[in-house]
Amino acid sequence: MIAAPRSRTCALAILVAAILANAGPGMAHHSFAMFDQTKQITLTGTVTVFEWTNPHAYIEIDVPDEKGTVKHWSVELGSPSILMQSGWKFKDLKHGDKVTVRISPLKDGRPGGLLVQATLPDGRVLGNGPGRGPAQPTTGAPNQ
Repeated sequence: MIAAPRSRTCALAILVAAILANAGPGMAHHSFAMFDQTKQITLTGTVTVFEWTNPHAYIEIDVPDEKGTVKHWSVELGSPSILMQSGWKFKDLKHGDKVTVRISPLKDGRPGGLLVQATLPDGRVLGNGPGRGPAQPTTGAPNQ
C-alpha cells in the first residue's frame, strides 16, 4: 500500500519536470531580444509576400537603396489575432504592393526587423497590435 502513493508522487514529479523542461523553448520563441528596440528605421519597398500565419505574420519586401540596388527585408509582426484587433486583415497586402514600414532592426545587422507601424497602399497606418503603434483616429463626438 505504501508503494502506490510513492509511485504516483514520482510519476507526478517526472511529469512536472518534463513540462518545465519544455517551457523554456516555448517562452524563448516569443522573445524580442534579437531586435534593437532602441532604434527605428523606415523602409519603403515592394511586397513580395505577406505571410498571415501563426504564431507571427511577416511582410517580405524588396527595398531599393539610393543606387537602385535592391535588398530583401523580412519584417516580423504579431499574431494574426492580435493584428486583427488593431485593424489588420489578411488581404491588406499582396505581391507587388508598395508599402512603407517603420521597424526596430535586428541587432545583428541582417535585413530584418520588428514592425512598429506600416503605411498601407490605401493610406491606412497600422501598428503591430493594440497599443503597439499609431493611435487610431476617432470620428464623431466622443462618448459621454
